[in-house]
Amino acid sequence: MMIDLSRRQLLQRTAVVGAFAALSSNSALAQLTRAPRLIPWHNWSGGQSCLPLARLAPNDLDDLVQVIRQASGKIRPVGSAHSFSALVPTDGTIVSLSNFTGLLEHDSNSLQAEFGAGTPMSQMGPVLKDVGQALQNMADIDYQTLAGAISTSTHGTGKGFTSYSGFVTGLQLVTAQGEVLECDATRNAEVFNAARVSLGALGVVTKVRMQNRAPYRLRERQWIAKTEELLEDLEKNTRENQHWEMLVLPHSDYALSTALNETSDQETPPIDLAEANGNQFATIVEKLDKYGSDFPEARRMLLNSLRFIADFKDRVGESFQIYPSARTLRFNEMEYSVPAEHGPACLREIIKLIDEQDLRTWFPLEYRYVKADNIPLSMFEGRDSCSISVHQHYQMDHHNYFAAVEPIFWKYGGRPHWGKLHTLNARNLEQVYPRWQEFARVRQALDPGGKFINAHLSSIFGVA
Repeated sequence: MMIDLSRRQLLQRTAVVGAFAALSSNSALAQLTRAPRLIPWHNWSGGQSCLPLARLAPNDLDDLVQVIRQASGKIRPVGSAHSFSALVPTDGTIVSLSNFTGLLEHDSNSLQAEFGAGTPMSQMGPVLKDVGQALQNMADIDYQTLAGAISTSTHGTGKGFTSYSGFVTGLQLVTAQGEVLECDATRNAEVFNAARVSLGALGVVTKVRMQNRAPYRLRERQWIAKTEELLEDLEKNTRENQHWEMLVLPHSDYALSTALNETSDQETPPIDLAEANGNQFATIVEKLDKYGSDFPEARRMLLNSLRFIADFKDRVGESFQIYPSARTLRFNEMEYSVPAEHGPACLREIIKLIDEQDLRTWFPLEYRYVKADNIPLSMFEGRDSCSISVHQHYQMDHHNYFAAVEPIFWKYGGRPHWGKLHTLNARNLEQVYPRWQEFARVRQALDPGGKFINAHLSSIFGVA
């Protein structure tokens, strides 16, 4: 094949090649041509994003230690990217524990089991059942990794149950210096207590040991009732059910009540989780918000009428099959935990604000209970709590809505969920966490240079 080039074209192309060769002799350009390809990161809702210098998934513990020791900038561990707050974003290095997964050890006598910290919660149930164990409680979202769940004090509901962090009996932590610490109640006890809820600010958790129980089945019962009636029956609902929560539909008078209780009944046939958890109403409610927001009285009447077409059948299954809810719609979320006795008053004030200011939202408010623990940075440290969540569809602006509601949480001494959106900084947080300085001392000792501190954590902890 012949190449037909004019003299002018040949000279032009020769000049370009020569210029590139000359420029390549420049060391800065040479480094640029060898630079790694930057891969953007974003969280599940799309509300948080960054362009890190590196996204790494170490193969094993030795590999992770080398990554931490050699990284020149900031390091942030990442799980399933299901946190709504800015825990992960950095222009340094993002470290995934996707290779640190699976059941590592288990003890049939103590009913304890150790997992790789990157194990998704959704994968733990079947594996635990095979060895005669089960998690004592679970959140209604099981996408998170084990390390991510405990680092943010993720929780389910039930007055007799702590967050996941309260069931941790041991963990392995790699510090900013690359030191590997085995932590439990007797080894590095102060670090262990702080690391059970750490926001990834103490180092990278690589293994977690959990206190479990024997496998069990749950029956799920759901019904729609007036929100005010459910609030009046709180003591009865929480006393008679192991796990109880409600989802309050804004701009209506009703809420979806859910009770989970242990049972020996036979499992019911599997059904579509999206249908089982009421998500079939999401499209209807969204359209009522879109087209009915200019007619609030008519919208309330139509929303209230949805109870007539609700048909919730009881479900029975293994605990890990019943706890999770389907999440077919993306959203952003803010959650605070207030002292349990203030839960009803706090919720009533939020509902009143939404109605009086006609705040634009159609996602339900979530109302749950969590038992106290003794972990310095846990939202539930020292007090039984009521957790209240507000949500907004990811395509709708959440800022005005959350900004209007957040001061109500502050009024009742609320502590923000670490994985959810909030606007508090170190000065505010120290006022609602009695053991704030205890955690600060451990963090300073383990990471004096702030290797694990991104901009968000800098604000939270008040460090440069």
